[in-house]
Amino acid sequence: MDINAINEGLKKVGYIPDESLSTSLWLSAALGRPLLLEGDAGVGKTSIAAALAKMHGCQLIRLQCYEGLDLQQAAYEWNYSRQLLEIRLHEVVTENGRQDFDLFDRAFLLQRPLLQAISTDKSSVLLIDEIDRADEAFEAYLLEVLSDYQISIPELGTVRATSIPQVILTSNGTRDLSDALRRRCLYHFVDYPSLGREIEIVKNALPDANTQLVESAVSFIHKLRKEDLQKIPGVAETLDWIRALHQLKLSELPDDPELILMTLSCLLKTKSDHWQMSGESVTKLLGGERAGVTMGVAAGLSLA
Repeated sequence: MDINAINEGLKKVGYIPDESLSTSLWLSAALGRPLLLEGDAGVGKTSIAAALAKMHGCQLIRLQCYEGLDLQQAAYEWNYSRQLLEIRLHEVVTENGRQDFDLFDRAFLLQRPLLQAISTDKSSVLLIDEIDRADEAFEAYLLEVLSDYQISIPELGTVRATSIPQVILTSNGTRDLSDALRRRCLYHFVDYPSLGREIEIVKNALPDANTQLVESAVSFIHKLRKEDLQKIPGVAETLDWIRALHQLKLSELPDDPELILMTLSCLLKTKSDHWQMSGESVTKLLGGERAGVTMGVAAGLSLA
């Protein structure tokens, strides 16, 4: 599969990529290397992995990282209740000549996302989401999985992959990741989409929304992102807001700043950001938005 095939394949499943992202995904698959996606929350990093799995028609295995994540949640865990039951059963039937059994047989192993991803018959997409939320000790454990696609289990030995997953790691940049982890990954920075690309994303997701409404609303959001906000609205917030405006039966962005303020709960997610936004500031953004759309159309942006 070449870069163009990845680009078109992602579009068919509803994700609108740019060429640099398609190139990074192709390199990751061609080289068999994990891909680290870094960027602000809300730019669609997690959606990339979901779209990739859908495009390939394979399973998406997701490991959500958090502080204190350990091997029992991430890689494997012994099924202690089943082991205990087997011990009791063994004690009952030993006198009847039952053979000894291995308490640490793989049959007693519970697969968590990392082990599951390398143990499936068909290659999957492994999403290690928000790796920056896990601690450095877990990062160090990941190195073996990302380098050799294997997991060392003291009681069993080394479990090697039966299939190689395509690994996507995401990071919001809340802490610095180790050089060792970065060396094992390809890297792609996921930025907020351009005006034309975000309009295309919205039109693909909300085909019934009026084109003029989509163009003016997305342009307004691009101006809003340049304000001094505590939480910049991402693509998901863009979709929520335009979906709400569409539900209000609007065919274009209204000139009334009060009506817009009433719907900004879709975009602004902190108290300080709500307090910062007034009718005057909305009016100012509306003026910039009108000019932005005119200039964008004149420049021949692809808004379809």
